[in-house]
Amino acid sequence: MTVHLEAKPGDIADTVLLPGDPLRAQAIADRLDDASCTNRVRGMLGFTGTFEGVRVSVQGTGMGLPSLSIYAHELMVDYGVKRLIRVGTCGAMQPHLALGDVILAMTASTDSNLNRRQLDGLDFAPCASFALLQAAVAAAAALGLTVHVGGVFSSDVFYDDTEAWKRLAAYGTLVEEMETSALYSLAAKHGAEALAILTVSDLIATGEALSSADREQRCTAMIDVALKVAAGAAS
Repeated sequence: MTVHLEAKPGDIADTVLLPGDPLRAQAIADRLDDASCTNRVRGMLGFTGTFEGVRVSVQGTGMGLPSLSIYAHELMVDYGVKRLIRVGTCGAMQPHLALGDVILAMTASTDSNLNRRQLDGLDFAPCASFALLQAAVAAAAALGLTVHVGGVFSSDVFYDDTEAWKRLAAYGTLVEEMETSALYSLAAKHGAEALAILTVSDLIATGEALSSADREQRCTAMIDVALKVAAGAAS
């Protein structure tokens, strides 16, 4: 047990899906066989079950790089988790992206100071596990889904008065979100594999957005891919 996770040793699988929303963790757990709750601390729900006969866990992380960092660190350091797959929403920065599109984050830029603080001012370039990324592309194709692969922007600010996103968009960055850079950095530090699979919930340039209900319904494809990757990677 840790400060934030009450799971006992052995309760958590080697592969964990990481939604920001604990209610999405519950929704994912409903798709697992024989799922049992492993965490309720601070209402941040966690579960372990099986998918296609393979043991898989899901753990809510909350919003933002600092919150995700707590759960990712404890899962890897205290529970020995080997693979972490973020499943969350994002805002599109490119005009060719539409609401509901699925994004596979290959790299993650950020305005956070977390890495520079850890690395004495160096600019570390966080990236996805190639094996998980490749598996996600294959899983999406097998499911008949179109996905977009590229860089994302992990911001420390949700309500941002600046237009910093436009500068990164000019460099081809696909979407803005708030967690992936920390996930990839911590996975690299601890020798684990990580991937972020995201659903476009907002179009930043126009302000168009999915409703809360629509977000859950449109996240199905993202979760389908993540579960297939989790089952394949752990089998």
